[in-house]
Amino acid sequence: MVMTEIFNKLKSLQVILGRKYELENKINEAPKQLDSQGILLDRMRKEFIEKNHIYENIKEKVLQLKRELDEAVSARESGEKNMDSITTHREYEALEKQISEASAKEAEVRKSLQKEEKSLAELNDSIKTMEEMIKAQENDIAESRKTLDGQLDNLKAELVNLNNQENEIIPGLDQEVLFKFQRIIQRNSEGIVAVKNGVCTGCNMILPAQFANEVHEGDSILFCPYCSRILFYEESEENTQETYFDDAGSLADIEDDFIDEEEIDEDTEDELFDEQEQELSDDEDDIDDEDDDDVDEDASEEEPEN
Repeated sequence: MVMTEIFNKLKSLQVILGRKYELENKINEAPKQLDSQGILLDRMRKEFIEKNHIYENIKEKVLQLKRELDEAVSARESGEKNMDSITTHREYEALEKQISEASAKEAEVRKSLQKEEKSLAELNDSIKTMEEMIKAQENDIAESRKTLDGQLDNLKAELVNLNNQENEIIPGLDQEVLFKFQRIIQRNSEGIVAVKNGVCTGCNMILPAQFANEVHEGDSILFCPYCSRILFYEESEENTQETYFDDAGSLADIEDDFIDEEEIDEDTEDELFDEQEQELSDDEDDIDDEDDDDVDEDASEEEPEN
């Protein structure tokens, strides 16, 4: 299988896998919506049970207060009824005390009873409201579950279709490359990207020149050293090739300048050499002239006298 065909397969597979992983995430996340509704329903039910427990306690307390109130009323009425049959002052004082205590007890119990009955009524209204809310929440959850089941059926059907497409593409692909490719798409949604002007379009990092050339040649599957995506070469739509010597001139101009400098240096050296030779020649002539003068002087001194 030629590399072009492999790259085309990976590009098609990338689209399929990207959608496949998206569907799998949706399928996994979908029940969480019902979970949140279920948690709210459980909390409401728990609160409903607690309020019912409180209601029963208050109801029992109200019944107890009613019994105490009946006893206090009976004690007061009995004392008031016996007031007509007393014969002594001591009996009067005892009966008056009984009536007074019964009346105080009656007033106290009646006040407490009114308070508890009010709380009981308010709690009963709250329980009824919560009961309605629980039923509404149960209906919402049932409707949501029905809708969700339909959505999940559609997602699963699409997922089956994608799996079939994947199975048609993967034959002939290297299993190790395929495994890496799948892992990359799960993390980055893209597993194969183009290289343009020596830059990985997946992570926008500049690739080493030699490595970019190997991608351009397309002889093997190469992974980006920075983002691990599979790379393929793609021509740039715009001519963005950089010319590094536009401002400084061409390479030939640089060579010409270098040659001219060398010629100037050689000419200068020749002139200096000629000047040095001329100076040496002049010095030798001066030395020769001095030697001739010395010889003449010696000859004149040695000439005999007549």
